[in-house]
Amino acid sequence: MRIAITGGKGGTGKSTIATALSYKLSKTKKVLLLDLDVDCPNDDLILGIKTEKVKDVETMIPKFDYKKCVKCGLCSKVCREHAIVFVKGNFPFVIQEQCIGCKACKIACPRNAITEAKQKIGEIFIGKKGNITLIGGKMKPGIEESSLVVNAVKKFSEQYKNYDYVIVDTAAGTHCPVISALIGCNMVFAVTEPTPLGHHDLELILKLAKKLKIKSYVILNRSDIANKKIIENLARRYKSKIIAEIPYSKEIEKCYAEGKPIEHTSINQIIEVIR
Repeated sequence: MRIAITGGKGGTGKSTIATALSYKLSKTKKVLLLDLDVDCPNDDLILGIKTEKVKDVETMIPKFDYKKCVKCGLCSKVCREHAIVFVKGNFPFVIQEQCIGCKACKIACPRNAITEAKQKIGEIFIGKKGNITLIGGKMKPGIEESSLVVNAVKKFSEQYKNYDYVIVDTAAGTHCPVISALIGCNMVFAVTEPTPLGHHDLELILKLAKKLKIKSYVILNRSDIANKKIIENLARRYKSKIIAEIPYSKEIEKCYAEGKPIEHTSINQIIEVIR
């Protein structure tokens, strides 16, 4: 079973829940944890897992042959990422950090003046602790599109089989890397908090889960800091429900600060839903 821990708003406790759930499940089952928040991976820190790099993530980047180039600018016109800069009368050039390696420029070039080079955009790392295998990705600073690294981690992880559960820890938001992380999951646990911002971003993630046809549930973190009615009403509207409520707790805060997975009765409630 493949389970995504996600939520539109940042800082709601996605990684805290993902690691706590992985830790609890690993006491009796084999767990593969994918840290797909590649802009800011931190599951290894929370679980105290030592990781090592196993692979670079590379993508195509255009290389111009200016002896063939006729300065038509077509490569720049077809580049949806605006990674190719063209000023009339001058040769085009590429902004490497913007390029996603789609090859549209190469296909469009009428003079075959573009060939393929490679650029590193990130890394894949792996670590193990008990019955948990952690695989994650890390973006190279300055690279624009993180979904390329997310997809690379997912593809790399396919060789790791015979796990009882795959827990996917996504980035915040509903943009491309989150969509890439959610694709292929059997269920979504959306972590939120009872605030206007939590409500706003939870609705975005519930809409996305519905669009992707993935069953969604809500985990309400810091449940006692405000009125939870706004979250209850929203979950009901999207035919979802709150399956666990985690109050604000100094004990949980201390575990997080010390790099330890939290243990709370709410984690057992989440596991019951999975079973």
